[in-house]
Amino acid sequence: MTNSVPTLTLNNGVELPALGYGVFQTPPDETVAATAEALRVGYRHIDTAAAYGNEREVGEALRRSGVPRDDVFLETKVWISDYGYDATLHAFDKSAGKLGVETIDLLILHQALPSRFDLTVDAYKALETLLADGKVRAIGVSNFMPEHLDELQARTTVVPAVNQVEVHPYFRQPDVLAADAAHGILTQAWSPIGGITFYRDGEHTSTLQDPTILGIGEKHGKTAAQVMLRWHLQQGRSAIPKSVTPHRIAENFDVLDFELSGDELTAIDGLDTGVRGGPEPEDITLETFGRDIPEA
Repeated sequence: MTNSVPTLTLNNGVELPALGYGVFQTPPDETVAATAEALRVGYRHIDTAAAYGNEREVGEALRRSGVPRDDVFLETKVWISDYGYDATLHAFDKSAGKLGVETIDLLILHQALPSRFDLTVDAYKALETLLADGKVRAIGVSNFMPEHLDELQARTTVVPAVNQVEVHPYFRQPDVLAADAAHGILTQAWSPIGGITFYRDGEHTSTLQDPTILGIGEKHGKTAAQVMLRWHLQQGRSAIPKSVTPHRIAENFDVLDFELSGDELTAIDGLDTGVRGGPEPEDITLETFGRDIPEA
């Protein structure tokens, strides 16, 4: 296994490791051990969020790991309940305090909140202030569709560095990929290996059991998950797989010693169902999804 994870240069010149480790839905009592294991394996990019409830444990894992803070790219997200200029400035204080850091490498808005886009714009302007003040190194968004990106750019100054969205072989979101590229925004894939059961050709299936992906994996001596992660990396995306199982954490990192052919990349592209696994961005409202983010 090699540790030479490629880096991607954001539109403001900041570099991040293309392959990161995510802690979505990881219980706090499992987060310290799992994140410490990821750091031991070689991950140097950790993705969390205020809404995950495990920022404190990510920070504890970093401190226990012995890996220098400057060697790890820390990314977190502001939840919709903390949107608004002053509220988002305070959201940074809460996240930085839980993580135990002075600077966050990448701070992003977790959802577009289309029903209250005025709050979204104010929240993003707070991110711009945090960037100007040197409290964050880069800013971005998550789950923004092309129309959200267009409206945000019309009302703010700094182009988002990252748009973190659901992308995997069964849901490629080519319109979002194209919009991100047109704006100079890096697409970052959450759920990069699917992790969701889909209804395809009359049967329930998963990307992990897809015969096309499995067949490509057999040719390279790799698992379906490894093939999908390699697909992301070769197409220029950042990917943040998650697992709490040590052998899978290591397996997901072992994707740097093989290369997919152009035909293989095209075959994986062709698996797109157009079916979203996560919630529709337009359905995210404060009334339905709002929750208090604790101070500590």
